[in-house]
Amino acid sequence: MIPWLNPTNIQFPPVEHALKAPNGLLAAGGDLSPNTLLKAYKNGIFPWYSPPDPILWWSPDPRTVLYAENLHISRSMQKVLNKAAYQVSFNRAFEEVIDACAEPRDYTNDTWITAAVKQGYFALHQAGYAHSIEVWHDDDLVGGLYGVAIGCAFMGESMFSRQTNASKYALIHLSRQLHSAGFHFMDCQVPSPHLHSLGATDIPRRQFQQALAKAIACKPTFLPWDR
Repeated sequence: MIPWLNPTNIQFPPVEHALKAPNGLLAAGGDLSPNTLLKAYKNGIFPWYSPPDPILWWSPDPRTVLYAENLHISRSMQKVLNKAAYQVSFNRAFEEVIDACAEPRDYTNDTWITAAVKQGYFALHQAGYAHSIEVWHDDDLVGGLYGVAIGCAFMGESMFSRQTNASKYALIHLSRQLHSAGFHFMDCQVPSPHLHSLGATDIPRRQFQQALAKAIACKPTFLPWDR
């Protein structure tokens, strides 16, 4: 059993109480207000659910993270970067990016990015915590991702690609910018072959929680999205 969060006084249980199966399921209910989302991320917790299920909150063990020094760029991807065929921007089209991330994929028509999710993260964007990175080909938005930044931690949420390698282009550019700014890592939440191919690694939840506490207490030397 997992606890049901009281929307009038949301208190997340300790992450160590998360279930082992399904891995990391911690709580249900609550809301997606900026205060709730920030409280969750500061404690290593993130929302993910498929309507009509209620909001579900997760803290898996292990946790997938990307350290910039481990970023792997294949030869073919390096050629794409060298050509500079795409243009990159930050926070130019946040709503368009999250809408694109919600679009059906080749392998499924389902999406967890509902209207309520969009509203919650747009409010977090307006509060200065949620950010998007866009990849453009001429005037067309062809790839990007969005996530949440607190201190020197960036928590990636979702990415999309409408042209080959466009989402990789966004992630690589973001990772380099975060590293230059003094960010400690990018939280990728759960493993995937795609993320591992880019250098992401899985670490124990306890190690992640310790690293997160240090990261959110840190101040970046600059903010990529303000440049």
